[in-house]
Amino acid sequence: MAALHNNSPIRKATMFLTLFAVASILGTASAFTPSSATNHAQRTPITTTTSLSMAPRFDKSTNKWYTDVPEEQAGSSYGPIGSLYRAGPKPFFSRIFNPDTYDQAVLKYMAQDGSCDRKEAQGNMDAFLENPQDWAYQKVQEQNGGYKKDYANANMGKKQVFLSTVWGLGVVYFFGNLAYNGIQGGGLSDSFHRTMELLGMDA
Repeated sequence: MAALHNNSPIRKATMFLTLFAVASILGTASAFTPSSATNHAQRTPITTTTSLSMAPRFDKSTNKWYTDVPEEQAGSSYGPIGSLYRAGPKPFFSRIFNPDTYDQAVLKYMAQDGSCDRKEAQGNMDAFLENPQDWAYQKVQEQNGGYKKDYANANMGKKQVFLSTVWGLGVVYFFGNLAYNGIQGGGLSDSFHRTMELLGMDA
């Protein structure tokens, strides 16, 4: 009688419905978890792709870096004089005589960094051109948690700009006067002493 009760249609139906419900719950849970993870994984690359699409890219057909963003293109940040103030004559002359090479280096730096803007990239490039060893050492210190130097605004304080301007004008005047007197036949020695007198440095 007990065996008959255990194999009754009602019990079989109950067991079937129970197993079906458990299978449905497990199936729903297993289907939900990967779907949620997949959606999250899909959302992350979309954000990354969008940010990467804004960064400079390399065109294999022209073998050059380029950008479609106006704020990242050449001329959108400070010019050669800004490089002169920030890092001296080396980056200044590099921009004057090799503007395309300089621009390519800046775009490549922006692409590799992935987060800096045009001004910051130019500041780093100017510092690198002025002294590659010091720049590389500074970057290693930053990666190890050290102080991050603001190359984008280096030496751009009002006092520093004033002093740099006075020094630059003095150098230009000195060499200009030296060259002029040399051309006029006054001799380099006379020109040198005359310039020293004007600067108040004659012994």
